[in-house]
Amino acid sequence: MRFSADFRYDLRMAAAAPHPPAGLDLGYARVSTTKQSLEWQLNALTADGIPGEQIFTDKKSGTTINREGLAALLRYARAGDTIVVHTLDRLGRNLREVLNLVHDLAEKRIGVRSLADPLPINTTDEGMGRIAFLLLALFAEMERTFTAERAAHARAAAEAKGRHVGRPIAHSADKIEYARLLKAQGTSLGKIAAKTGIPKTSLHRYLADPASAELV
Repeated sequence: MRFSADFRYDLRMAAAAPHPPAGLDLGYARVSTTKQSLEWQLNALTADGIPGEQIFTDKKSGTTINREGLAALLRYARAGDTIVVHTLDRLGRNLREVLNLVHDLAEKRIGVRSLADPLPINTTDEGMGRIAFLLLALFAEMERTFTAERAAHARAAAEAKGRHVGRPIAHSADKIEYARLLKAQGTSLGKIAAKTGIPKTSLHRYLADPASAELV
């Protein structure tokens, strides 16, 4: 069975329809733009035996928080069901979000299964599928640690060479001190801004809190 590029499951029907007995395979497909086609994901899901009325879709970027199809799917799924995707990255904006979602679903006794990942995942399995998912979680944590270590090493190397690390300083210390002197002399904020070139929004901060002189 093939789907047209305009296939879309009616979310209102999904919300209104009674949920059949638990143990369903529920499909989910997502593409990142409206110009891309869901067809190849939908074909894979139907080839796996999932009927069209049990497939939920989104045509939005993974960075978009509001994914109506995924939200409808999560409302519809019940304990004992399994959410099936072509690959796990369809479920979230990044690996950590995917892992958190799968963990939350596991607590509700809802499984997740992927069809085309290099090592297909099935969190309802007690065997290799479960191990594969745990490995993904481990890799995500390792990458977070490595990223933090690389950033710390870069900061240390920059500081050793006397370079500033972090956000750039927008206004020099001498300008800020000049602005404070003008304020002490009773100069208006508008004139201080004109003389120093520091916008009023920054002056409010600099003149209110001397410790903020290094802030952007």
